[in-house]
This record gives sequence, C-alpha cells and structure tokens, in this order.
Amino acid sequence: MKIKRFFAADIRQALRQVRETLGADAVILSNKPVDGGVELVAAMDYDESAYAAQQKEAAREPQPAPQATSRVSSINTAKTAEPVRQPVTQEYQSAPQRPARVEWSQDPVLVEMREEMKSLRRMMENELSGLSWREMGVNKPQAKELLRRLIALDLSPDICRKLVEAVDDAETIDQAWRKALYYLATEIVTVGDTLLDQGGVVALVGPTGVGKTTTVAKLAARFVLRNGNRHVALISTDNYRIGAQEQLNSYARILDVPIRSAANTEELGVALNTFADKRLVLVDTAGMSQRDLRLSEQLSLLHTGHQQVRSFLTLSATTQQSAQEQALKAFGVARPDACVLTKIDEAATLGGTLSALIHSGMPLAFTTDGQKVPEDIHLARSHTLVSRAVTLGETDNADYGDDYLAMALGGVRANAHV
Repeated sequence: MKIKRFFAADIRQALRQVRETLGADAVILSNKPVDGGVELVAAMDYDESAYAAQQKEAAREPQPAPQATSRVSSINTAKTAEPVRQPVTQEYQSAPQRPARVEWSQDPVLVEMREEMKSLRRMMENELSGLSWREMGVNKPQAKELLRRLIALDLSPDICRKLVEAVDDAETIDQAWRKALYYLATEIVTVGDTLLDQGGVVALVGPTGVGKTTTVAKLAARFVLRNGNRHVALISTDNYRIGAQEQLNSYARILDVPIRSAANTEELGVALNTFADKRLVLVDTAGMSQRDLRLSEQLSLLHTGHQQVRSFLTLSATTQQSAQEQALKAFGVARPDACVLTKIDEAATLGGTLSALIHSGMPLAFTTDGQKVPEDIHLARSHTLVSRAVTLGETDNADYGDDYLAMALGGVRANAHV
C-alpha cells in the first residue's frame, strides 16, 4: 500500500491533489488542520500480487526474523514482540499452512472510508455544479436558456453541453437553437436504402417486444412492391415465443412468398441453400433480453459458415435510454450493419433514443411508426427525427427547474473525471 501526505490551502485543493496523484480510488486515512491549510494522508489500494510473492519467499526460510516495518505479523512471532498496528483481522492468520492473504479492498474500515470519500466528492461536485449553473446564468444567459431547451428534449446532458459549446458564437437564442438542432442531426448516422438495393441474407435481431416480426413483414412487402415476390423469402428461427411462426406464416401467405423455419445452425444452412436463388432472404430471430443467458446461443445460429448473414438491430423508441444502450452493447456481438427504430408513434420523447444512437455510433436504416404493412416503415432521415423530437418535446412541455438542470450539469462534470 502506497501512503502519501498532502498539504494544501483548503480541502478541495487537497482532494484534487489526491485524485491527480493517486487516482480516484485512493482512500483518505486522516485529515487535520495545520498552519496555512490542511493536511491529508491518503493511500492507494494494496498490491496483493507483490505481497503474495513476498510471503511465499518468506515461507521458505526456517525462522524468519520479525521486521519492524512489516504490515502483517508472522504467526510464528513471539508473543512478547511489540504488536504492529494494522487493519488485518484474525481470520487472515488462522491458516499456518499457507501465507496470509490481505484483501485491502474488502477491509471494512477502508470500504467505509471509500464510501465517505465518494459521498464527499458527490456533495462537492453538486455544489460546484450549482455554482457553475448560477454563473452561467449571469455570464452566459443565452447558453443557459439553450441548455434548458436541449435537456427538455430528453437528450443526455453531455450531448447538450457539447451542442451548447458548438454554437457559442451564435448572436441570438433562436439562431443558437437552430444551429444546435442542425449539429444534432449531423451526429445521427443514417445508411439509406442499402438493404433493399443490395439484398442478400438479412437477420433482424433485438430484445423482446420491439416488433421484429412486423418489421420483417414490412421490409418484405416493400421489397415485393419494388421487385416482385419471386425474389424474396422468409426464415423464422423464433422457437421460443408462442404463435411467432404463425404470425410470420400469415404474412408470407398474404405476400405469396416462401417461408421456412430453422431451429439450429444446420437447419438454417439448409434453408439458406434452398433460397440461394433469392435476392433477399429475411430471417426473423427470437426476441431476447440483453441479460438473457441464451442470447449468445441464439446469435450463434446466424454463423452458418456457408453464407454471409448480415444483421440489423431492432430497437423500440419507447425503451429507456439506459436499456437501449445495454441492448446496443449486448447485441453488438452480432455486429449489426445498422439499426431499425420501431414504435416512434408510441414514444413520449426521442431524445434518449437519439442519445443512445449517438453514444454507440450505430447507423440508422429504417424507422417505423405504426402497424400498417408496408406503409408504416420509412427510410431513416436524421433531420426528420430531430424535428419529431422537437415536436414531442413541445407536446410534453416539461419544465425543468434550476436544481434539476444544475444536477444534470453536475453529472456531466462528474463523468468527465471518471
């Protein structure tokens, strides 16, 4: 464990020195006022690997001599020896047949001190964010109003702050607002109508209940209207949800296109070989939570080894931003080419969805806004999405107070130090 002493004019400067020198996981062992400021004693986490190597080497010696600087007393040390003050419990010394293990990160005292440090840091950051927010209102009232408008769209605070900084040269609030929305649209990546132009084997993957089966039907119908029903086929690998294949079979009968089911990789390979002459083969997969242990098994079906299967991630606009970002990360194993955003007509806001897409960098291919096949599917347009997000924000008419906005600003500042 590395211990270091710090001196500063006040506690905030001392904590900054601790963070810059020892990192965010350092713990404070003591603090006291001194002439000219404060004194902090901080320590880094214990290096367990180095300690274990040292103990193994000491165990080979017949009678190791006790050291005054030792952190852990040997179990063979005479009882009359001067005890060493240490945060090590007796359970680590109860097994003489092997070297003692010291789990500094689990020591109750250090855990409690670390939690107190985190709480103190959050309190200080909240105070600083409140000061920054009030200072912004005095020095930059236009930036403050713009930040309020952007957060009202349900965008992530970090994206809002980035947009505010990008339009700092705007002369009026209306000009800044328009420029910010333009920059927001440029952050959303779209891929155009590549699916229907290129064709191939395309699998729709995504969480449960996002509308994959209906989206498959919409894409198939759109392709049939453009190229005829002789060039498209459907495959279902959804063997989990009751009635899933019956729903897709109904769409296949209406469109008059062939359909096959596949329960494993071999059956999927056979089905793909059967439809080798088709320009577009759409694969409907089972919906699973991003936390489902069977997710990797389901996604492994797409790796047939014979034909290249492209995947499109299907997300619902009604899902929380945090859940969307988890899904983007979990289904990233399938390496999706792009994303299909469904249920826009049911979403209360779009800012969280746009933030998740911007954070992940996932391109957007299509959007859907209803149950009609194939009318309610559209090519993704970034400016259209931003305009719709603004409309929903005006409809929601959320009024965020200064305390909430200051906390959001503080969250951005806190994340900047992680």
